[in-house]
Amino acid sequence: MRIMPGDMIESSEGGFVQLEFGNGAIVALGPSSTMYILRDSAGEAKGEQLVALDLVMLNGWLKVESVAGKQSYRFRSPLLAASVTGGAGGTVVVRSNPKACDVFVESGTISIGELNPSGNSGQTTPAKVGQFFSRQDGTGVSNLARPTTAFLEAMPRQFRDTLPPRAARYTGKPVEPKAEHPVTYEEIGHWLTIPSAWRKGLAERFAPRLSDSEFRRQITNHLKEFPEWDPILHPKKDSESPNVRN
Repeated sequence: MRIMPGDMIESSEGGFVQLEFGNGAIVALGPSSTMYILRDSAGEAKGEQLVALDLVMLNGWLKVESVAGKQSYRFRSPLLAASVTGGAGGTVVVRSNPKACDVFVESGTISIGELNPSGNSGQTTPAKVGQFFSRQDGTGVSNLARPTTAFLEAMPRQFRDTLPPRAARYTGKPVEPKAEHPVTYEEIGHWLTIPSAWRKGLAERFAPRLSDSEFRRQITNHLKEFPEWDPILHPKKDSESPNVRN
């Protein structure tokens, strides 16, 4: 299946998902995991490296094997962010849930940063290969020289080895996904409340679903959680003509 910026991917319980990108990067999702491919990651301003891949991980397990080059890769959870800054590429393993996040630096030139509630990271820390970073909700980040035994024992077995490329097996097969049904509030409600820095454009994207009475009712009931929907629900009328007359 072809994936696009803006896609929200959720794996099933016991499932495993592998994503392969044209630049050679491979991303794997473990069981019961949720990930968002950010739309606004085409590049960085003021001479910073091009962000080739910008992923948000809400819950579950993520492994990324990036490739060497001038591009950088960014992976964020509600508590920690990891950036691979080109060079020889790098590999990271992330475990995330709403209350905690762990990041294991398997290889490469990688930096780790804490995120604030809006989803923006502050000062980052260069990470050494083998280091293990952890953060609980409401606390600062801690790091160890190696991952904990509990982390390694819980890691999906597919993450223990290098991820083998699989895309060639599907050459010539249909790649465009088929629409199953109009999205419901229950299916995307947890995405609409992600940190504000990540949900740019989501209200406009899903605004057509307001034609469904149940979807509109749910949005109205939860408006305090995502105020960017208010102008869409209650558009202001111009009180006077925009034209200037003499």
